[in-house]
Amino acid sequence: MDRQERGAAPQAVIAASLRRERTRAGLSLTEVAQRAGIAKSTLSQLESGSGNPSLETLWALCVALDMPFSGLLEPPRPAVRVIRAGEGPVVAAEHSDYSATLLAAGPPNTRRDVFRIVAEPGRVRESDPHGPGVVEHVLLAAGRALAGPSEAPVELGPGDYLTYPGDAPHVFEALAAGTWATFVMEYT
Repeated sequence: MDRQERGAAPQAVIAASLRRERTRAGLSLTEVAQRAGIAKSTLSQLESGSGNPSLETLWALCVALDMPFSGLLEPPRPAVRVIRAGEGPVVAAEHSDYSATLLAAGPPNTRRDVFRIVAEPGRVRESDPHGPGVVEHVLLAAGRALAGPSEAPVELGPGDYLTYPGDAPHVFEALAAGTWATFVMEYT
């Protein structure tokens, strides 16, 4: 599978999730677009399944709809599930060689999601704050990375674990080729 195929967003699942969550919240297209800082036409395209959203756009929509990121990507799941390396819903960042694959969404009684992050050296992945109280957990599996709060990132090697507030600006920068990590997002 090439990089473009891996980076393809699961538009149909995202479209259905956006419509469901916007309806649940009782908000119009205009209200959600304004809250997320995106054009109403962009949101309309995403809800119709014709848009190709960046990671940044999806995060902004999750904050606007007060929902976990996984709520956009997770279709109903079976009791036993295997996601092989290179499989799963992948969303690429807009300005860096960084992609996130949703591995597990928290069940209704929990507020956590698990992702595989793959990144290559180049541009830093700068993340805007997520919703209030979000905490990120990073377990670096391979490579080297600089991660954590924007003002004080920490260098990580294979097997290193880091946790930090995700509701403040934060970064992830691959320092070596083949860098990947497991991220757990904890929502309050």
